[in-house]
Amino acid sequence: MPARKRRRWLRWLLALPFLIAAASILQVAALRFIDPPFSAFMAARQFEAWAAGDMKFRIAYDWRDMDEISANLPVAMVAAEDQNFATHRGFDFKAIEKARVNNAKGRKVRGASTASQQVAKNLFLWQGRSWLRKGVEAWYTLLIELLWPKTRILEVYANIAEFGDGIYGAQAAARSYWGKDARQLSLAESARLAAVLPAPRRYSVARPGPFVQRRANWIQRQVRQIGGPAYLQTLD
Repeated sequence: MPARKRRRWLRWLLALPFLIAAASILQVAALRFIDPPFSAFMAARQFEAWAAGDMKFRIAYDWRDMDEISANLPVAMVAAEDQNFATHRGFDFKAIEKARVNNAKGRKVRGASTASQQVAKNLFLWQGRSWLRKGVEAWYTLLIELLWPKTRILEVYANIAEFGDGIYGAQAAARSYWGKDARQLSLAESARLAAVLPAPRRYSVARPGPFVQRRANWIQRQVRQIGGPAYLQTLD
């Protein structure tokens, strides 16, 4: 290969990380205002079904703006998974340390992902576990926190979270499980949806077992402690 062509390829290789970073910044900035038509997890689930030969499988997803979703649901999701959401900037280091200590004692492994990390993972990333994936997740989490207000993060999370196999977001869940619109979700229903978030294909909203019932009751108590729907008014 001629020296000039090698230098050209080297310049492109050196510029590639900066181009990728710039593209991701533009991507996140645009999605502050543009509602995502699908998420990476939705696409992966659809392709998974087709690969298994289920050509009739369809993702249930119907975007709703925040004012069209019952305030009970985003508050229940915060109460269930990220009660420091209003004050952290993407990473809850206190929760991370608590999880580390808990795991070191040999107890059941606990995660410490924030709502912002969940949005980054579900919206942009592939499934699986690796250091590369964690690094990309951290990068997108930082961008989301820098470029989106907290209310936008919750709006996107409430719309792309998986609440059952192939059921994504508040509206699809409300229609699938109760035949109503997302704006009509009660606190009890919202708490049950939030209760399955650790493993929405393992736990059932429609037929909640003892774990989901206990967790939903706990979430309802936590919602009241953090201020109920008025909690959303404390966000930027």
